[in-house]
Amino acid sequence: MEDILNMTQTWIQISAIIAVVAVAISVILLLYRAILGPTNPDRAVALDIIGINLMALAGLIAVLLVTTRFNDVVLLIGILLFIGTVALAKFLEKGVIIERDMD
Repeated sequence: MEDILNMTQTWIQISAIIAVVAVAISVILLLYRAILGPTNPDRAVALDIIGINLMALAGLIAVLLVTTRFNDVVLLIGILLFIGTVALAKFLEKGVIIERDMD
């Protein structure tokens, strides 16, 4: 029984390391798209997906370290990512984030 547990733990670690490498490659490609994107919406989408990949990396690190302490980090990144996406979309649409009408 102990052999099965050790084998399962080894497979989980190998899978998590492969996933970390895949996410890292994805972040590198997305950085290229964010810097040299043909339009601003392309850059915004690339930055949004980079944030999602950061959430995935935090989750994978939590799996590798066998801890639940990174769950708060994942939620915090998600909240900040949502606020940033809304602000960026408003800026791309209207040109300003906070409208200051003095009427």
